[in-house]
Order: sequence, then structure tokens, then C-alpha cells
Amino acid sequence: MIDTNRPIAELVLDHPACARVLSAHRIDFCCSGRRSLSEAAMDRGLKLEQLLAELETALRESDEYAPDFRSLTTGQLVAHIVDKHHTYLRETLPFLEGLAVKVQRVHGATNPKLRDLERCVHELSCTLSRHVDDEERDLFPTLLNDPERPHDIEQLLSEMTAEHAQVASLLARVREASDEFRTPSHACMSYRTLFAELERLEADTFRHVHLENHVLKARFTH
Repeated sequence: MIDTNRPIAELVLDHPACARVLSAHRIDFCCSGRRSLSEAAMDRGLKLEQLLAELETALRESDEYAPDFRSLTTGQLVAHIVDKHHTYLRETLPFLEGLAVKVQRVHGATNPKLRDLERCVHELSCTLSRHVDDEERDLFPTLLNDPERPHDIEQLLSEMTAEHAQVASLLARVREASDEFRTPSHACMSYRTLFAELERLEADTFRHVHLENHVLKARFTH
């Protein structure tokens, strides 16, 4: 049974399949993950019973396996973040930037929102690229090699959290400019690919930020 009074960040840590349902309802389990499920449903104007039913269905139908990241050492957790999420971003962001330019050039006259989407994708790419570079250069080495520098760690984690909030805002703009990732009937393959890959990027980034906010950061803050 899902406890509706537990923080949604803990819900996703216990049941990763819930992330997809929460994301579909635009419930932020990363930067606002300390809210309870009841509070999150109220904030989004959702019926709690309906949301619970969707979450329980997702749990029954899921065959997704994910380790309990809370059981990993800090070194293992950092390695997972870099190998899975940072590598994915470095491979995907340049592709999405180029595709957003192409789709806007071809379809921008019929859908003016694509101009804003192109700008948002560019800004998101710059922000995320800078973010992963900063983490690998400054934050992660400090956490792993200099854990006795609490002031430096606090400052770096504060910067990380602020960047996460900026990324969340940009992802919301991307979702709005893409009409919730819905493509029109006349959309070409590039158009459809762009929207599908942006939705995938959103899902991966939410999981990435969730791990950093609610597993990694939690080890160094009280």
C-alpha cells in the first residue's frame, strides 16, 4: 500500500515505476520531493484516489528493476550518475539541439511555438552541459576525496540544488512549448523524433536530479 503522507521522493526511491506516473501529471519529485503525495495531488488539482489508482496500476504492471541506490557507496553512486546520466546527456544534447533547429526551420511557419522550443532546447543544453562539467570537476571529487571540508561541500551542494531548480524550470518550458510532447498529424519523422527524445530527456533528467537531491545530497546534509 502507498502511504500518501510520505514524501514523494521516498516513494520514487522505493518504487521507481511511480516516476513515470508522477511525471505524466507534472508532479515534481526532484526539487519538490519533500512534499507528500497528498500535498502534491492537491497542488496539481488532482483527485488523490485517481492518482493512487494509477500508481498502484504502474506498480502491478512494472517489470522494471532498479537497485536501491541508497545501499550504494558514495563512489558507486557517483559512478552510476556519471556513467548513466552524464554520458547520456553528452551524447543526446547536441543531437537534440540540431534537430530542434531543423524542425523549427521546416515547421516554424505553421507552429510558432517551435521557435520558443528551439530557444529552450538550446538553453537547456547549455545549462545541463555546464552542470555535468561542474559536478565532475568540482562537486564529485570534493565529496569523494575531501569529505572533511563541510563548508566547501555545503556551498557546492547549494549550487547544485540551484542549478537543478533552473533545469526544472527549463524542462517545464520545453513541455509547454511542445504541447506536452504531442505532435500534429502532419508531423514528419524528424518532428516526431524530436518530441519523443525530448520526453525521454525529461524522464532521464528527473531521475538524475532525483538521485542527486535525495540520495547523494542527503548523505552530506542534516
